[in-house]
Amino acid sequence: MAHENEDIPTLVKRANDLFMQRFKYEASVFVCSPGRVNLIGDHVDYNGGYVLPMGITMATVIVGSLNELSICRIETDAKIQGIDDPKYVEFNIPSKDTAVEPGFPKWANYVKGVVAGFHGPIKAGFDCVIVSSIPVGAGLSSSAAIEVASYTLLEELLSSPSTNLKEKALACQKAEHVFAGCPCGIMDQFVCTFATSGCAYLLNCKTMEGRHIPLDDPSVCILIINSGVKHELSGSEYPLRRAQCEQAAKTLGAAYLCDVSRKALEENKEKLDAEVFRRALHVINETEYTLEFVEFLKEKNYVEAGQRMIRSHKSLSDLYNVSCQELDIIVDIASKINGIYGARMTGGGFGGCVVALAETDKALSAMETIRNQCKSQNISPILYICKPCEGSRRLN
Repeated sequence: MAHENEDIPTLVKRANDLFMQRFKYEASVFVCSPGRVNLIGDHVDYNGGYVLPMGITMATVIVGSLNELSICRIETDAKIQGIDDPKYVEFNIPSKDTAVEPGFPKWANYVKGVVAGFHGPIKAGFDCVIVSSIPVGAGLSSSAAIEVASYTLLEELLSSPSTNLKEKALACQKAEHVFAGCPCGIMDQFVCTFATSGCAYLLNCKTMEGRHIPLDDPSVCILIINSGVKHELSGSEYPLRRAQCEQAAKTLGAAYLCDVSRKALEENKEKLDAEVFRRALHVINETEYTLEFVEFLKEKNYVEAGQRMIRSHKSLSDLYNVSCQELDIIVDIASKINGIYGARMTGGGFGGCVVALAETDKALSAMETIRNQCKSQNISPILYICKPCEGSRRLN
């Protein structure tokens, strides 16, 4: 299973030991991809809006080598998808006569999708082991980390680096769409690819252009509060929200919902179903809050930045209806604690994590207060302090 407190050297050792046990020889390539937390800007990526994620220290590590076979052999000791799924899988490399197809176990579909969509020919099979410290179902992008790490492994094994990182991220997104059955936006795969240490990543999801926003002030830090409530985005709720947004954009004559102004939405309110209107209003709110948050971050005006996080959560909870009771309670508790500027749910919703902007000197005491107050509400969160870290890469 995933061990959330493991650093990358520990993950590498665990993966390498398992590789030796399974394949009886030493791996030659070691790669990793971080998980991510989205500071603000949720459920706007597939609507062409702005998001502000950052890489986190929790990561997926893959170790591997080419084999002399025409098959891919993959082992994991992480329960990446499903409690009883097998932890070992084999499949043939793609050829003109053989296509890679999704199947069982589910976790292997993330790797299969990457193999099927890799930018260059795969003329040899490979062996690999996947381990991770990213909790599954927490909204910290465990699936994108597997995809981007798998793509990075292929780049290194085949000596075929991507000349276009945007295409790499899009290929990993396609793997999730086609092989995992989740119509996710582009945020997760882009930040796993483009993240850099000390910065968040502001991504315009319509133009797919991003820029790094410094987040290296030692006086502030990011808290991640894992509610322990699990979610599965390939269920019915996520595709429904996306379909509702597409319906609103089409009705309003826009390619992307984020192209619609607040005024235009209000003027055409009667053309939309009440629920669809609320979804569209959230998208407009969230885009505004994200851009305002970035400006306040630049100015080191953390009080106002925190207020944007609180407003964002209210919009996600009341208008987009992707929060849950546990997340609402955690946000309410955290937002009232001395030393925390603001908090909000992060990720797809229906469980997962809360992210908070905190004063570094008060972070530990704030975490203890959150634990104690959540305990009285029968919630047992796991808390982490994190700084933005680097994206996918080969490890020495």
